[in-house]
Amino acid sequence: MDLFEYQSQQRLKKESPLAARLRPSTLEEFVGQEHIVGKDTLLYRAIKADKLSSIILYGPPGTGKTTLAKVIANTTKSEFLQINATTSGKKEITDTIDRAKFSLGNSGRRTILFIDEIHRFNKTQQDTLLPYVEDGTVILIGATTENPYFEVNKALVSRSIIFQLKPLTTENIKTVIMRALTDKEKGLGSFNARIDKDALEFMANTSNGDARIALNAIELAVLTTQRDPSDDLIHIDIKTAEQCIQKRALNYDKDGDNHYDTISAFIKSMRGSDPDAAVYYLAKMIYAGEDPKFISRRIVICASEDVGNANPMALVVANAAAQAVEYLGLPECRINLAQAAAYVACSPKSNSAVMAIDNAMNDVKRVKVTGVPVHLRDNHYPGAAEMGHGLGYKYAHDFPNHYVEQQYLPDELVGRKYYELSDNGEEAELKKWLKYIKERK
Repeated sequence: MDLFEYQSQQRLKKESPLAARLRPSTLEEFVGQEHIVGKDTLLYRAIKADKLSSIILYGPPGTGKTTLAKVIANTTKSEFLQINATTSGKKEITDTIDRAKFSLGNSGRRTILFIDEIHRFNKTQQDTLLPYVEDGTVILIGATTENPYFEVNKALVSRSIIFQLKPLTTENIKTVIMRALTDKEKGLGSFNARIDKDALEFMANTSNGDARIALNAIELAVLTTQRDPSDDLIHIDIKTAEQCIQKRALNYDKDGDNHYDTISAFIKSMRGSDPDAAVYYLAKMIYAGEDPKFISRRIVICASEDVGNANPMALVVANAAAQAVEYLGLPECRINLAQAAAYVACSPKSNSAVMAIDNAMNDVKRVKVTGVPVHLRDNHYPGAAEMGHGLGYKYAHDFPNHYVEQQYLPDELVGRKYYELSDNGEEAELKKWLKYIKERK
């Protein structure tokens, strides 16, 4: 590298966005993802010992996939090469493999190959990598925002350890923002900026677990806010934070009363058959940065707790939406959540299953039962038939309407009613059917 190139790189480094400048270079500086890089975890030990095997880092944008790869680059004694799947083709792959072969043959140094957006490679490109990952010519680090089990060659997945990175927590984002404001070497520390508590909370909440969004917002806030002449400081208030992240500040604290009030209103609106209110509260939660998985779980619960067998399809739709949340993520999954919430809200309602299981659970705890009726017991294992197990059991399919009256509950609970069907939706039809077959026995 000549002097001109060195100066150019230094200037570029200095003028690069805050998110790039503040990128950690060691594991100790890394924020979040304690479940995979916390002290004494498998990946932490492998990086520290420079004994890494092929891995795939999977998670949403801004959660640290590329950063973690850079940390590994700064830690390892191996050759470290990087390509981006969005701009690289088969030629770049083969050139990189040739360099790795030369390094291994000439100096005995193995090569770590970092491929960003690895899911962008087509099957042929991924197949080109496979033999060199398999024989150890390269140690692969793949980074992807898509589920690798769907988007990456199964053979590559089977030869790699998958590490899932999660959206950063609100506290993680706060740490990143405060580091940016205090770091004088790589951050904004020399600007003497201060951020109000509510502005910090707002930025952290509305970044959706993406550190890059938060850093871009705080950089814009500091660079565009006038210094206060009274104390010569830059003050970042909630109004400035709102302008820089381009979202309105809502009264929505994920750990406070408003969080519980909003989710309560959401559930009660679905239960109360008001799809408009349900969709409004859903929008409020999504806008405020609520975890979509938290929302989807509440819809699934409501589909059984408040709709039940009055419309069994509600649970199917709710579960499909929950899967879509995992598969798509935001912003797309907002549509799936809205569809499911509206469907549950519009469905006929019944809490019969809730009452049934709660009453049955109470009897399980309260009533001492000697055992399952003898005619219902299994008679397939050795000695069971000799003990009379199954004797006298009537096979329902041998009778008209596939129904025959016999005792199913234990002796101590004969006559107990748990499931009282309502007159709503499909439960009403089930109720009619049960009445019909019992009257025609």
